[in-house]
Amino acid sequence: MKNQKGSAQPIGAQYNAPMRLFRPKRTYLDYASAPPVHEDALRAMRAAESLVGNAGAIHKEAVEALAVLDDARARIAKLLEVKSRELIFTSGLTEANNIAILGFARALEMRRRSLTGTDWIVSAIEHASVLDCFGEVERMGGTISHVMPNERGIISPEAVQALLKRETVFVSVGWGNNEIGTIQPLGKIARVLEAHEKRHGTQVLFHTDAGQAPLYEPTTVHTLGVDLLSLGSNKLYGPHGVGGLYLSNRSEIARIMQGGPQERGLRAGTENVALAAGFAAAFEAVASVRERESKRLRDLRDEFARTLMQTIPSLVVNGDLRESLPHMLNVSIPDINSEYVVLRLDHEGIACSTKSACREGEEQESHVVLALGGPPWRSQNTLRFSLGRDTTRQSIETVASSLQRIVRS
Repeated sequence: MKNQKGSAQPIGAQYNAPMRLFRPKRTYLDYASAPPVHEDALRAMRAAESLVGNAGAIHKEAVEALAVLDDARARIAKLLEVKSRELIFTSGLTEANNIAILGFARALEMRRRSLTGTDWIVSAIEHASVLDCFGEVERMGGTISHVMPNERGIISPEAVQALLKRETVFVSVGWGNNEIGTIQPLGKIARVLEAHEKRHGTQVLFHTDAGQAPLYEPTTVHTLGVDLLSLGSNKLYGPHGVGGLYLSNRSEIARIMQGGPQERGLRAGTENVALAAGFAAAFEAVASVRERESKRLRDLRDEFARTLMQTIPSLVVNGDLRESLPHMLNVSIPDINSEYVVLRLDHEGIACSTKSACREGEEQESHVVLALGGPPWRSQNTLRFSLGRDTTRQSIETVASSLQRIVRS
C-alpha cells in the first residue's frame, strides 16, 4: 500500500477507518469464529504464491522459498519474543494443540513405556481440540484432573495448586477462553508450577492454547511462563490452514505424524510458504494496532452489554467483562432456543453464534457456561457475539434492537 508520496504505509495504517469487509446490509459479530483475512496477509500470500520451489530442496528455487519461510518464522518469533528455532508451523491451532499434548504424551510413553502413574491437569473450559487430546491421554493410561473455574470463568492459581501431585507432568490452561473471553492468570499459575517443581524436584510442562488472546494481549511468552503455546493464524486475521507452536527447550515432544523431517522433525509434510507468509503479515498488522483496537472494542462491547441488560432484564452475562478479551460478549436468556435466535438474526442480516463454531450444532449446552454454575437454561441458551475491526456503534445498535424484538416475539 502506498501513501501520497509513493512510499509504503506502515503495517496497520489502514485501521484508521473501519473496513467495508462485508455486504452493507449484513452485520458481522462472529469474529471469534472466523475474522476476515487481512489485506496485508492477502498481499503477502499472493507474492509468495509465485514461488515454485519446495523449501526442503537445495536448488535455487527451493532456497528462495526457504528464505520466505524463514522470514515468516522470524517475524512471528519476534512478536512472541522467542527464538525462531523455538517455533514450528502447523496446519492450525487444532494441530498445534495435538502436537503439544499428544507429542509429549508419546515422548513420555516411549521413555517410561507407559503413562500409568502420570497425572495430567486441564482446565474444564478448554476448546475441544484440547479436551479431546486429554481424553486420548486418559486412554493411554494417564490420570486426568479437570480444574474448574470460579463463577466468573477464571481458573485460579489456587485451584491448580490444589490438584497438583508429585506425579503431575503436564498442565494445560487456555489463555483467553474462546466462548466467554475470560483471560486466565497464566503468569501466576506458572509461578505455582515452578514452586511445585522446586519442592518435589520434578518437571511439569505448562501449555496454553493462545487462540485469540494475541489480538488484544501482549505476547511476551516468557512473561506468561509457559513451555508450549499454540497459535492459529485464522484467529488473528490471517489465512486458514496454518498455525504455530512455540516449544521451550524444556519441551520433550515426539512426532505424532509420520513422514519427512520438516519442522524439526515434529510436523511432517511440505510447508505451505504462502500461508506462513500471510500468517506473519496478519500477526504484525494486528499487533501494530493492538492497544488502540482493544480500547475501541472494549468501549463498544461494554456499551452493547449495558444496552442488552437494560432492554432484556432477564439476560445474564457469562464470564467477567473486566477480566476478558475486549471483543467478546457471551449472554444467556431464559425461555429461548438459542439456535432459533441465531437463525432469526441471520435472516435479518446479523451473524453471531451460540458457542464455539467447533461445537455449533453438536451439543445442546455449552460446557464452558455449564462450568460456571447456575440454572440449566443458562448453559443451554447461550449467544456469543464477537466484535472486530469492522464493528461500529451502529452495528451494536442494530443487533441490540433486533435481539430485543426477537426475544419478545
